[in-house]
Amino acid sequence: MEDIILNGHNKEEFPPAHTAEHLLNQTMDRMFGCGRSCNAHIERKKSKMTFILDHKPTRKEEQEIERRMNELIADDLPVRFEYVDRDHLPADVSTDRLPADASDTLRLVRIGDYDVCPCIGKHVRSTSQIGHFEMLGTNWDEMKHAFRVRFKVIP
Repeated sequence: MEDIILNGHNKEEFPPAHTAEHLLNQTMDRMFGCGRSCNAHIERKKSKMTFILDHKPTRKEEQEIERRMNELIADDLPVRFEYVDRDHLPADVSTDRLPADASDTLRLVRIGDYDVCPCIGKHVRSTSQIGHFEMLGTNWDEMKHAFRVRFKVIP
């Protein structure tokens, strides 16, 4: 069932960076209670994600994000796919960001017991295949309370 195309897709993801995107979304939500990113641009050479936070993270918090990410990668968590009917989604899975024309059958991506979300992109088989997560820098927009993380993965 792995090769079934449920919805059209116009991107060719770099699987290590795309899987890291899932981990960073969950890490930021666990650390700051901010939910998933409001804007993401994931590429092979450099990626960026923006989160709406209640405060500008300290340098210590930024270092903790990077530390947690590399710990999760080293934990070699399995990446698994599960197909579910839209009406039988687990309680912790949101469909808020799905396109209006998304199919009734959804593919959930599970990364160990750490993260689960609907996604049709390409991923690595386990987190150790991501390589190393390197935070390249951050920006804080005080007016919007938007925290942008720039990063790359080194497979």
